[in-house]
Amino acid sequence: METDLIFNHGVDLPGFASYPLMKTAEGRELLKGYLKDLIALGKETGVGVILESPTWVANRDRGAALGYASSELKTLNQDAIAMMATVRSESDHAPTVISANIGPREDAYAPEAQMHSDEAERYHSEQISALAETDVDVISGYTLAYPSEAIGMVRAARRFGLPVVISFTVETDGRLPTGESLEEAISEVDAATDSYAAYFMINCAHPEHFSGVLEDAPWMQRVRGIIANASRCSHAELDEAEELDDGNPTELGVQLSEIRRRFPHIQVLGGCCGTDMRHMKQIVAASRTP
Repeated sequence: METDLIFNHGVDLPGFASYPLMKTAEGRELLKGYLKDLIALGKETGVGVILESPTWVANRDRGAALGYASSELKTLNQDAIAMMATVRSESDHAPTVISANIGPREDAYAPEAQMHSDEAERYHSEQISALAETDVDVISGYTLAYPSEAIGMVRAARRFGLPVVISFTVETDGRLPTGESLEEAISEVDAATDSYAAYFMINCAHPEHFSGVLEDAPWMQRVRGIIANASRCSHAELDEAEELDDGNPTELGVQLSEIRRRFPHIQVLGGCCGTDMRHMKQIVAASRTP
């Protein structure tokens, strides 16, 4: 959503944060339009829809860097879910799931320090506690770079009785930015949380960055979603990009459908950096082709 807003709609998003758009009528309409487009695509093609909230970096440290106090962040987190619930109520498409999207405390691609899982639980409980008071269906921790932060998120979600999905990001070698393999990261999170996470995903990487490390193994059964970049660029290259690299929508759809054919248990497909509704339409079309 954020790269679409920045590059295709000309919206300035300091800190890559979309939740400040909740503060204006124009911003809310942009967000509603994005959600409605996804629901319309799901209804047209007969697939379920997971709506991700604009709250990825609406946590204390990332918010403070933009001048937001904890009390205002709580309000914006809750207002975002309320807006999504309204949009869902205006549609008769089912299933439409409201996912509260939460992100890492530090830079997703290059965290300067790694929190212990206990610290991560305390930190992310602040945002999750606010979201627990809303109509959210699931907490989704996106673009995570190391296991202990994911463990903290899972434990925090469990404290508040919410389902949780964990999505790791990987570099061009298919390993997390902090060096762990997907197998190591998923196994560590599951071992520390009694496998509480509903499932795991991979996001913010091009299929060619990770398809080679996916294997027919027990840990792979825990991976149920792929939210891929359209761009083949590394994270460092994406950080410095001044123009959108939107890749090839048709190719991305085919690549994700091929992964799903290899691993039929993968049920969630979507687009991350560089994608928009063109990519989403191709992903649906390709994944539904026999």
